[in-house]
Amino acid sequence: MTEQTFKAMRRAMVESQLRTSDVNDPVILEAILAEPRELYVPQERRSAAYIDRAVPLANGRALNPPLATARLLVEAAPRAGEKVLLVGAATGYAAALLARLGCTVVAIEDDDALFAHAKAALAGHAGVTLQQGPLAAGFAQGAPYDLLFVDGAIEELDETLVAQLRIGGRAVFARLERGVTRLCIGTRTTGGFGARAFVDWEAVPLPGFARPKTFTF
Repeated sequence: MTEQTFKAMRRAMVESQLRTSDVNDPVILEAILAEPRELYVPQERRSAAYIDRAVPLANGRALNPPLATARLLVEAAPRAGEKVLLVGAATGYAAALLARLGCTVVAIEDDDALFAHAKAALAGHAGVTLQQGPLAAGFAQGAPYDLLFVDGAIEELDETLVAQLRIGGRAVFARLERGVTRLCIGTRTTGGFGARAFVDWEAVPLPGFARPKTFTF
């Protein structure tokens, strides 16, 4: 497939998937139109880079559906100059979009194969620092962050990550509850952290965020 074909597919994704689902911020759409999503999927799956569902990657992981990542971006409203902790970098797509929006990004990934893919795909993006390690641990050395961006579905947002936000910092993530995935936004305040769901939408599960099991009779 040619570069022009991918550009046409990218524009079709924006027009048919994103604009029709409350993704209308012109700055965010410009970043999405400029970033070749096909670079962030395995070579043999590039023809599926712009479908409206998750794209399988390596070791049971997947690239979040375009609309899930885009809706999280819109709700997070990242601003140029902000410092972002991206959890679940996968192959680097969300990190690339945040960098195009002018953010300084610390992107965390624990999977060896995905980390290597992200490193290659993000080679031309200034402002992104890749770190390999447990997703739930974040990267405390770079804290505090203005925005925590979890590009996937989790059962529970670890307090370790929330503690790396500055007071007044935002967090966006997908919460998995009883088989339903809800995209959420929250803010850290002096009194703690509170989050609300803003839409139910499919998002890929991230490892390492299971809610502790409780004993029942």
